[in-house]
Amino acid sequence: KMKIKVLDKGYIEVVDKLGDDLTVVNSARVSFGKRKEVWDEKDAKLVRYLAKNKHFSPFRHLQIQLNIKAPEFVMRQLFRHVVGIEATSNYPTKDTPWNEISGRYVPVEDFYIPDVWRKQSEDNKQASAGVLDDLQQRRMASCYDEYMRQVEMTYDRMIEAGMAKEQARIVLPLSQYTEVYWTASFQSIMNFIDLRDEK
Repeated sequence: KMKIKVLDKGYIEVVDKLGDDLTVVNSARVSFGKRKEVWDEKDAKLVRYLAKNKHFSPFRHLQIQLNIKAPEFVMRQLFRHVVGIEATSNYPTKDTPWNEISGRYVPVEDFYIPDVWRKQSEDNKQASAGVLDDLQQRRMASCYDEYMRQVEMTYDRMIEAGMAKEQARIVLPLSQYTEVYWTASFQSIMNFIDLRDEK
């Protein structure tokens, strides 16, 4: 299994997979009634051709199951791609399974704490540009720490009072960590990386 650390408390782990490089080329060559058992340079060339020319259906035969732990504000961006992946049908069950940990059953304990506080870009609303100066770094860290103490204290008080967890969680910020299982075709993963790998 492959597991990569993400941010301060998160990770992405490959839990399972279905298929390999030959799956892609055999899926592409089935239209010619061909099938191979051993990978060679011709196969590598075919995969490059398929990707370059956007012949993506053979990549859908590779499936990857991921276990991801990330802050809620990050997971929302990921989920936007999950719900948009299968657009050819109006049937409510799409082809990309997504299951998430529930705050109704598991208490929320982990929150994202940035290593550094970044400045807002002046010419790009979607990006940061540089970091705040040392004084502002300390001020924002102190401000965030105080806010998180208040959030956790309020949440704990609500739970201790017997309030339903589904209601108590309304005070929790987008910095809370969540955990999901996501199973997707390799084409979906490639599309996600292509769209989100911009500076």
